[in-house]
Amino acid sequence: MQVTVNGSVCEIPNETTAREMIHRLELTGRRIAMEVNGEIVPRSAYGDHLFRDGDSIEVIHAVGGG
Repeated sequence: MQVTVNGSVCEIPNETTAREMIHRLELTGRRIAMEVNGEIVPRSAYGDHLFRDGDSIEVIHAVGGG
């Protein structure tokens, strides 16, 4: 299926979860926030949240600095 991640269209397998997407983006273990179609996905729901064809996904990760 096709989704848009941070403005780029990509193909992902059907029934991909938010947790799997974080792994695909190599962001596992980082402080991130995820929004799907304008709605925040709680971190506690990453394992259960399934993407649908056409979803618009924004993933933001915190970068430390001083």
